[in-house]
Amino acid sequence: MATAFSSDGEAALRRELRAAVAAAPRGDLDGFYEMGRAAAFVRDGGFRKVALQFPDELLADAVEVAAQMEAATGAAMYVLGDTTYGSCCVDEVAAEHVGAEAVLHYGPACLSPCSKLPVLHIFGQQPLDVGRCTEAFRELHPERQSRVVVLSDVVYAHAMGELEQQLRPEYPNIIFSRLVCGDPPGPAVPGEERKFGRQFVVEAAGGLQDYAMFYVGAEGLALTSFMLTWNRCPFSSFNPITGCGRHETLNVNRALMRRLYLVERARDAGVVGILVGTLGVAGYLTVLQHLRELLCRAGKRSYTLAVGKPNPAKLANFLEVDIFVLVACAQNSLLDSSDFYRPVVTPYELELACNPAREWTGNYLTDFRDLLPGACAHVELPAALPAAEAVPDVSLITGKMRATHLCDPSTSQLPPSTALACRDQTWALAEISPAASFLESRSWRGLEQQLGQTPVSKAVQGRRGIAIAYEDEGCEQP
Repeated sequence: MATAFSSDGEAALRRELRAAVAAAPRGDLDGFYEMGRAAAFVRDGGFRKVALQFPDELLADAVEVAAQMEAATGAAMYVLGDTTYGSCCVDEVAAEHVGAEAVLHYGPACLSPCSKLPVLHIFGQQPLDVGRCTEAFRELHPERQSRVVVLSDVVYAHAMGELEQQLRPEYPNIIFSRLVCGDPPGPAVPGEERKFGRQFVVEAAGGLQDYAMFYVGAEGLALTSFMLTWNRCPFSSFNPITGCGRHETLNVNRALMRRLYLVERARDAGVVGILVGTLGVAGYLTVLQHLRELLCRAGKRSYTLAVGKPNPAKLANFLEVDIFVLVACAQNSLLDSSDFYRPVVTPYELELACNPAREWTGNYLTDFRDLLPGACAHVELPAALPAAEAVPDVSLITGKMRATHLCDPSTSQLPPSTALACRDQTWALAEISPAASFLESRSWRGLEQQLGQTPVSKAVQGRRGIAIAYEDEGCEQP
C-alpha cells in the first residue's frame, strides 16, 4: 500500500511511450464501428452536434471515425478521449460541455440507462471462433438435457445468433440472453430476468437456480458481477482470446465473505463518505438522497464527495472518513479497496449495515437502482425505536457495543451540517460547518493564499527539462 501514496517517480521518467494499437482491423472500420447504423442514427435524429466516446484502446481510430462520420452526416463530431468515470458508462457530463445532442458510445459498455441524452452503443465486433466455442460448450456440458443460460460480453454479441444455431438442435433447454439498451418497456413476465442490460426468460419450475451459466468473454468485472449476483448458479466460461473453456473456480463464497466483512466495517463506521462515481446513470441523484437519509437515520455523519475516478491517493486525503460508499454502475461498484486507506463498499452493502429491515438472503445486488422505491428489491426503512427499546449489538471486529436501531430524523443527536457562531466581538455571525472545523484543526493546511498581499508580476520563462536534469544544469564547473 505504501507505493500507492509515495514514489520516487523514476519509473515514470524512464518509461517509453508507444502509440496505441487500434483494435479495429485496418480497412474494416465500416464493419467494426458499424458506420452505416451510426450514420443512420445521427441523420434520423436530426442531430447537429454528436459526441463520440472511445475507450483508451480504441482512441487510435477516433480521428478517422470522426472524419468519416462528419462526411456521412454533415454533423459536427467531438471525440471524448478521457472519460470522467469508467469508460463503460456514457459520459454525459463531457458531452454536455460541447453542447452535444447525442452520444455514440464505442467499445465495451455496462448498458446502464442514461438520463439526459440519446445514446447509440457501438460495441465493436470482436472476432469469435464459433466452432471452437461450440466444442468448449460440449466439453463443459456433456449432458444434452442441461439447462444452461448463455451470457456474453457485449463485444461478442454479434456472434450469438450463429452460436445458437450450432447449439440449439443438441441442447433443447438452452437459453440465450439478449442485450437491452435502457429499460425495456412494460412489466417483467413471470420467470423473466432483467439485469446488467441482459434479458432472458427461464421456464424451469425451480427458477433460475436450476440453470447453469455459460459466459462468452474474458475474465473481468462483468463476469465477477454476474457470479456474485447469480451466486447459486454454477458458472463456466469460454475465453475467445485464448480459445479455452473452463469451469469457473473463483470461490464465490470467499468473495462474499470479503464483502460481508466490509458490511461489518460499515456498521462500525461513524463517518461515511459518499463517492459519486457516475453522473450519467439514471437514478443516481435519487440513490444519493436515499443514502443520506439512511445514514442520518442510522446516526452516522455523511459527506458527499465527487473525486472522479477514485484511487488510494485521492481518498487518503479524507482521514476523518471511516468508510466510503461508491455510487457507480453495476460493473464499477465492485471496487477492490484492499490497497485503500479506508474500505469502499457498495450501496447494497451499506443498506445491509444500516437498514435493520434488510436481511441477507444470499442474493447479491450490484445495481443500485434495485434499492430505490418501486424497484424489485426495495425495503422500506422501519419506524424509529427509542434507545431504551433497541436490541444491543456487539461488533464482531472491535468487540464494542454499538447502536443498530434507526432514530427519528427530527430528534437526531447529530449536529446540523452548518451552524451559526459568533465571529468577533461585534457579534457578527458566521456560518461554520463541522467539516471546515475539522480541516482547520489539521497541522498542514496547504499554501497560504495571502489575497491582496502578493504583488502582480509578469510571467517569465522558467527552466526547461525534467527535475533531475534541467538543460542549464551541469554546464558550470565548481
